[in-house]
Amino acid sequence: MITFYDFPMAPSPRRARIVLHEKEIDHETVVVDLSRQEQMGDEFRAINPRCTVPALRLDNGTVLDDNASILAWAEAARPKPPLLGTTPLEKGEVAGWNARAEFEGLLAIAEALRNSSPRMKGRALTGPVDFEQIPELAARGRARLAHFWEVLNERLAGREFLAAEQFSVADITALVALDFSRVIKGEPAEDHEEIWRWRTSLDRRPSVSA
Repeated sequence: MITFYDFPMAPSPRRARIVLHEKEIDHETVVVDLSRQEQMGDEFRAINPRCTVPALRLDNGTVLDDNASILAWAEAARPKPPLLGTTPLEKGEVAGWNARAEFEGLLAIAEALRNSSPRMKGRALTGPVDFEQIPELAARGRARLAHFWEVLNERLAGREFLAAEQFSVADITALVALDFSRVIKGEPAEDHEEIWRWRTSLDRRPSVSA
């Protein structure tokens, strides 16, 4: 049986959770309570020495320990529905916009949160190594995110999906960033109407609430 290591409140495993749901890949779920730092314990370290979720243990015991590897495996194991595009052009667009949503959206939020939250003092980065906060990076993260909302709003004008002509991993990453931005009160402004139209339309997909 495939085992998915998850924490429902965290954005990174949510991305993988949506992928598994879209692909209809059967699995059991084990919750790793990040609020209790269970990811740092010996039991989970034996599964994923990177001390992060998501992680996916396959039937043969192999553990995929990040979103990139889980997505690549899922796309190859279950090609339909395609989440990485179908034509060369679509694949290029999906890869590009997924990277922007991750680095300019999700990682900007993480930069703001992890360098300012008192609960994350000494834990400015995920993983087994402790890193101290750099307060200046919190302000930079917020500025990066504000710029990304401008870019995203412009891109979505007249479009149903962020890249290609169907739902893709680019939409997954961007919607997770949008929802997670609430933790730093960094949501797009009300006049980013294209973003909010797109986000509302995605609620029709069962995987979004999985």
